Amino acid sequence: MGKIKKMKAIIVGGSIAGVSCAHSLTLAGWDVLVLEKSSEPPARSPTGAGLGLDPQARTIIKSWLPHPHLLDETTLPLSIDQNQGTDSEKKVTRVLTRDERFDFRAAYWSDIHGLLFNALDPTMFLWGHKFLSFTMSQDESTVKVETLVMETQETIEIHGDLLVAADGCLSSIRKTFLPNLKLRYSGYCAWRGVFDFSGDENSETVSGIKREYPDLGKCVYFDLARDTHSVFYELSNKKLNWIWYVNQPEPELKSNSVTLKVSQEMINKMHQEADTIWIPELARLMKETKEPFLNVIYDCDPLERIFWGNVVLVGDAAHPTTPHGLRSTNMSVLDAEVLGKCLGERGPENLRLGLEEYQRIRLPVVSEQVLYARCLGRIKQGLDRDGVGLEQKHMPFFSGAPLV
Repeated sequence: MGKIKKMKAIIVGGSIAGVSCAHSLTLAGWDVLVLEKSSEPPARSPTGAGLGLDPQARTIIKSWLPHPHLLDETTLPLSIDQNQGTDSEKKVTRVLTRDERFDFRAAYWSDIHGLLFNALDPTMFLWGHKFLSFTMSQDESTVKVETLVMETQETIEIHGDLLVAADGCLSSIRKTFLPNLKLRYSGYCAWRGVFDFSGDENSETVSGIKREYPDLGKCVYFDLARDTHSVFYELSNKKLNWIWYVNQPEPELKSNSVTLKVSQEMINKMHQEADTIWIPELARLMKETKEPFLNVIYDCDPLERIFWGNVVLVGDAAHPTTPHGLRSTNMSVLDAEVLGKCLGERGPENLRLGLEEYQRIRLPVVSEQVLYARCLGRIKQGLDRDGVGLEQKHMPFFSGAPLV
């Protein structure tokens, strides 16, 4: 008997969604090739920031790692979810809600990416390869991808059996199938920064922050002022992660990225605003953070489907979401796990059935979570007065989503 040919998956996008799919599909017996336009693996890029991992995503990530304990070593506990109101005139805060059974862990984006990437065979990555286009065979059994090699500017063709679109919320692959789909601008942007206090642990800034936020290192703090809110928590290796959401008209995106180029003038204006709104300790931390950046916040109404033929969407390509439920990375990890399990169980000869099952399991979950995160953001930004509670524990499927 001839050996069964291994199926080949081409993954577009080497971010966390892409590397997660590389793990799950390899485990399901597939050959995997990841195309990523960046010229090399992302080291500590300034636009990488903090994220929160829920118990289910952590269990899955550990199952992919040869040294699972490293996940706990590179993350800090977030056992408390606290919302507090800020009086901008008196510069005081008061606790609104406090959930002490919030079992998340705080991670630095590039630490998690590094853990996942380093546990894979580096030869499955083609760095500096920009996705251009794809064509599906008539019987939807194979796919041909055209990619631009950035260094030489030559175009090459790659053939596979499955195309996985892990190309983010502005996904060009999704556009092929849904050309009229518009992302929804949330009404606000987010200033983000990571304040590094290693070697400076006794500074006035740090001692002031630790006095005002005594549970740092185990708590995610949400400060709510009038028509705005911020998020604040500690990351490992002496870093403090903050996000500040600002209501404003939709800015123009100059490139295929939701991160805006910021000028010194914009940063100075943000610093002045921080002084008027936040308690002095938080405002000072924001002003002393090097290289803050600005994300435009979008989501999109839930899609009716997330695969066509042998092309499947995962991560932010499948469900652009606002960050308010700490969902994005967790959803990407679960997408990857479910996709791998469905394709592994159905076998290569039943690819379509596997993709249908992936869609059936994930679509209802991510749809509810995207809408809930939207609602949470609108309430915290003063754009909606009624609706959901402030605590994240009310998120649909909070205690776990179906895997198979």
